[in-house]
Amino acid sequence: MDIHFSEQPLNEQEQETVIAGFEQHSQQFDAPPYELKPLIWRLYDDEQQLVGVLTAKALWDWVYIDELWVSESLRGTGQGKELISKVESYAFGENFKGLWLWTQSWQAEQFYLYLGFEEFCRFPDFPAGHERIGLRKILS
Repeated sequence: MDIHFSEQPLNEQEQETVIAGFEQHSQQFDAPPYELKPLIWRLYDDEQQLVGVLTAKALWDWVYIDELWVSESLRGTGQGKELISKVESYAFGENFKGLWLWTQSWQAEQFYLYLGFEEFCRFPDFPAGHERIGLRKILS
C-alpha cells in the first residue's frame, strides 16, 4: 500500500472508480441511487444583464440551495425572496420534502429565518470569528 497526497482533483478514471465503489456499497444497503440534478433560476434586468441567480441541486427527497446572489442594487426589493419562492414552488410541485442550505454569519441568516427556514446546525469559528449555519425548510 502507498498513500499519495495531492492538491489536484481526481482524474476521470479515478473519479469513476470512486463512484463505482460508492454505488456498489450503497446497493448492499438498498440505498436510492445518487442522482444529482442541477437546477438554476436566473434573474435578468430590462437590458438582459444577469442581476440575480439561484443555483440548487436536487438529490433524493430534498433540494439543496447552493448559491443565492442578487445584485447589490436590487437588495431589499424582494428579488431574493422571489427566487426562493421559485425554488420552493418547484420543490413542492415535484414532491420534495424540503429545502436546505448553508449560510455564513455575515451573510443572510435573518433573511432565511424570515422566509420560514429553521436552523439545524451551527459550526462556530468556521472561519475564525464567524459561523457556518445550516438551515432547512420542510415543505408540507
